Amino acid sequence: MNYTIREIKETEYPLLNDFLYEAIFIPNGMEAPPRSIINSPELQVYVSDFGAQKHDRALVTEVNGTVIGAVWVRIMDDYGHVDDDTPSFAISLYKNYRGQGIGTAMMRKMLSILKDCGYKQASLAVQKANYAVKMYQKAGFEIVGENEEEYIMINHL
Repeated sequence: MNYTIREIKETEYPLLNDFLYEAIFIPNGMEAPPRSIINSPELQVYVSDFGAQKHDRALVTEVNGTVIGAVWVRIMDDYGHVDDDTPSFAISLYKNYRGQGIGTAMMRKMLSILKDCGYKQASLAVQKANYAVKMYQKAGFEIVGENEEEYIMINHL
């Protein structure tokens, strides 16, 4: 499949709400939460006023002119927060495009950008049951902490 990974355009920032919802892990047999869940304060930290903070960076992936995925980072007090110098990751693809290496390519491109910008590490939180744990490990993330449901992972750039 031919795809292009590029910087997000300011006019596309609202798409991050769609990808935030797509990023919610839904275990097998569980019903998807209502879309309004993304309006909760603990999820809005990922997208609220995106682009207004100096550490905000985002890439999107296009197939035939349609955005099908996004990866974005910002320094925020989210589930994967480790310190005020470490950007936290958010990433998702529409379901039809998962499992084809696109997410890994998006992660690697963002990690390269962060390294070039002088960041020392990046972090994320992921539910233990999420298949994406393996993708994150493949992209160089290591588990550095955990709670009952999630791993906290860091990539040393």
